[in-house]
Amino acid sequence: MDASDPKEDESFVQETNQRMLTECITAYGSKRHRQLTLMRVIRGIFCLVMLLSTACMLLIYCAPVLSLLLRPFSVHYSRQAIAFLFGTWLSMWPFLFEKINRTKVVFSGDRVPSKERVLLFANHRTEVDWMYLWNLALRKGCLGSIKYVLKSSLMKLPVFGWGFHILEFISVERKWEIDEPRMLKKLSTFKDAKDPLWLVVFPEGTDYTEQKCIRSQMYAAENNLPILRNVLLPKTKGFYACLETLRESLDAVYDITITYKHRYPNFLDNAFGVDPAEVHINIQRILPREIPKSENDVSTWLMERFRFKDQLLTDFAHIGCFPSGGIEGDLSTFSCLVKAISIICCTCIFIYLTFSLAFGFKVFVPLSMAYLSCVTYFDVQPTLVLGSFRSLMCTKKKP
Repeated sequence: MDASDPKEDESFVQETNQRMLTECITAYGSKRHRQLTLMRVIRGIFCLVMLLSTACMLLIYCAPVLSLLLRPFSVHYSRQAIAFLFGTWLSMWPFLFEKINRTKVVFSGDRVPSKERVLLFANHRTEVDWMYLWNLALRKGCLGSIKYVLKSSLMKLPVFGWGFHILEFISVERKWEIDEPRMLKKLSTFKDAKDPLWLVVFPEGTDYTEQKCIRSQMYAAENNLPILRNVLLPKTKGFYACLETLRESLDAVYDITITYKHRYPNFLDNAFGVDPAEVHINIQRILPREIPKSENDVSTWLMERFRFKDQLLTDFAHIGCFPSGGIEGDLSTFSCLVKAISIICCTCIFIYLTFSLAFGFKVFVPLSMAYLSCVTYFDVQPTLVLGSFRSLMCTKKKP
């Protein structure tokens, strides 16, 4: 990495702050792509209620059965069942984004083969970046196998926190002394090459804002690191832990760069369908053997990847697109509709059972909710009974 004069770097930071402020005002304060009408508000609320109610019913009726009855005997088949069921539910979000809201999602760069075991790392421009990766995973048949490293506060969200736990997301406190043993323990359960895996990491650790970028630039100037305009400096320890633990079982690592036209969206923009007009996702495929092995070398390598992201986003701002676009086709409307209708039908049945006169269901629902709350709070999964039994038998056989 080339050395540079810290004073010149600080001057450069100050000179770019005004430009960044102008860009942020343009991106966040510009006119919405579509006006927020009463009909959009009603449609958005209806979609959110539908998504929340379907998630709640599926979790209450199916999650305890799949985790308590199936996982103790086979983690692999339990994960497959959960991936199928909740992958079907997750497909309703890309359907909302692309078919109902008419958001154009443009993929560019390298093609992604179907059903690989991969580690993905992406920039974190807004609070909804992670949701648009579902659009790619759905096209590759891996939607139910996607997992995120996310901040622990999100695990406290009603209903969704239960789902994050059942899907085995990795929660972190963003304090490495606390997060390291927790991450390594969870990652060690993902080593089986038979289990599909899409593990997503956001190395910046937080979403991008102008103030965070200025702090990141000042830190870079003080520590002789690259001064980045469109992304924050990456934190490398979490990414390195994921890479080294899973390196031997991964097919590829993907560098994902996400940006938007013409306004950066928040969650409600997505729900009401007012923004964004377009989502652009650039994909760079990297083989695990092409990535260095030592932690220091991986740190330098990741910093260079974010320097590349920064330039890619700068070019996008001038050109309006990433190179080599249009590598993925449209979602199948028919397939998405079939999945959505099947989930809604199941939800209707579960709601009927919940409010029926059958005493068993009136007992099952609160017990299920208590179970989901406990396992999410304590971050535990049922123990593999067969594995423990085999270990016990092997121990007894030893003289």
